[in-house]
Amino acid sequence: MDVDTSSRRLIAVGCLLAGIGVAAGAFGAHMLKTMLEPPMLAAYDTGTRYQMYHAFGMILAGIAARLFGDHRLVTAGWIFTAGMVMFCGSLYGIALAGQKWMGPITPLGGLTFIIGWGLFGWRLWQRK
Repeated sequence: MDVDTSSRRLIAVGCLLAGIGVAAGAFGAHMLKTMLEPPMLAAYDTGTRYQMYHAFGMILAGIAARLFGDHRLVTAGWIFTAGMVMFCGSLYGIALAGQKWMGPITPLGGLTFIIGWGLFGWRLWQRK
């Protein structure tokens, strides 16, 4: 798949995940506020914030890939998606379903975010 198509798809999925992040944030602020204990609401809120940050990161990676014609920037964006599944998904599971076993997955998702940002920065640093 060429950079143009893959970056366009990355941007579109990033927009979708940002929209879901807004809906999740609103759900947390309005519905869960009275249903969850403060620590669980804080975990949920952290998940929504990081989902938004990394959805924007996906969009930015897609735009950069199109601008520079570098497919590895698209890879960085998809790594953000994997991080969202692990980091945000585990926080949502802990907060909403009480799945404490998901706790060890959260830092793996954080590490995935770091790897994504590292790849993104490295590819831009190497540009001539």
